[in-house]
Amino acid sequence: MTKQSNFVGLLPLIFFIVIYVLTGVYADNFSSMPLLVAFTLSVVVALMIQPKGKKDTFEEKMNIFTKAAGDSDIIMMVLIFLLAGAFYSVTDQMGAVNSIVNFGLSIIPSNMVLVGIFVIGCILSFAMGTSMGAITALAPIGVGVAEQVGGNPALIMATVVGGAMFGDNCSFVSDTTIAACRTQGVTLKEKFKYNFITVLPAIIGTIILLAIIPFGNGAETAVGEYSLINITPYVLIIVAALAGLHVMGVLALGVVAGIVIGFMNGSLDYLSALESVQRGMGWMQNLGMIAIVVSGLVGLMKHYGGIDFLLEKITARSNGAFGGQVGIASLVSLITLATTNNTIGILTAGTIAKDISEKYGIDKVQTASLLDICGCSMNGLMPYAGQFLMVAGLAQISPVSVMPYAFYPMLMLVMALISMVYFSKKAAPIAATKAA
Repeated sequence: MTKQSNFVGLLPLIFFIVIYVLTGVYADNFSSMPLLVAFTLSVVVALMIQPKGKKDTFEEKMNIFTKAAGDSDIIMMVLIFLLAGAFYSVTDQMGAVNSIVNFGLSIIPSNMVLVGIFVIGCILSFAMGTSMGAITALAPIGVGVAEQVGGNPALIMATVVGGAMFGDNCSFVSDTTIAACRTQGVTLKEKFKYNFITVLPAIIGTIILLAIIPFGNGAETAVGEYSLINITPYVLIIVAALAGLHVMGVLALGVVAGIVIGFMNGSLDYLSALESVQRGMGWMQNLGMIAIVVSGLVGLMKHYGGIDFLLEKITARSNGAFGGQVGIASLVSLITLATTNNTIGILTAGTIAKDISEKYGIDKVQTASLLDICGCSMNGLMPYAGQFLMVAGLAQISPVSVMPYAFYPMLMLVMALISMVYFSKKAAPIAATKAA
């Protein structure tokens, strides 16, 4: 069947962005509009419209929605989200978070506080798989360090955000990584290797900048207690993921290890372990439902011709692989800016990005990496994003004052652009060979 593009098919997405932004402006808070409610209302709009040339009944539309929503990749992603929540909850309760933070602080030289905070943030967020979780653990410590040494609180809070965004982007158990990999059909290991090489210069550049910027009076910082045994679950999931174990097995191993160590150190018993797993899964239920609803909504938009219309507009002025990558980067960045949620940006843009990649011969690992890097860098640069609001609230400063010091997210964007140029040059000879 010949594909037909139709602007009307984009109306549900336009409706979602408009209602989300308007509610945020009205309430002076962009987190006021619940994402699940906004997407559900968008589905209602999608079910009501009838593009020219289509004569679908309500039942037929619902069948299209449920078939797309129940896609095997989406259901697998929801299950992974639930396990990731359980892992975060268990490791937090059994003391892994405090141990890794305090251990890092114990080895930081007094003249390298900023570098140390950034590196700890990178390790913590990579192990936990959540930027907000890493910020929740590290930001109060950053505030205390700034007070102890008389340093600029905006600078150290931006450093905390930068470290947190590394893990959000690269962690094996991050919801953004899971979303990017599942939508493009790549493995965690493939995406991590490519992604890490891309952002490594950004990490090095950030460390150099933080090392040369003066901060505080050089006073020693207070360090709490820690146990290296408590960090074992993080080490296990990293090793298991690099060994190629399926992400479900990786997360299950981490949860079991966390519970066993919790039993050993007395932080967990049988009932509290069950409660911790349930609590963590509960944290991710909303995201799982959003993933299902978004997938169904995209299925309807695709049926109506909206996705093809968007593809035509994005690629109309594109020049080969580079133009296609710019389209992908722009799309995920704009959705993330509108929703202040990089996971939603990746989920929404993922299907479209896959179509663009296939059209221009863009490697699917590069596409997954690009989606994640752009989504995470946007979240690390928006003064109204949850990450900025949290650190600014704890430090009692303006989130806008934090933004100029967000070195790592800025450098991530630079490296994303360089990777696009590099891949385009690499892909050009291949495309020429195929054309011949």
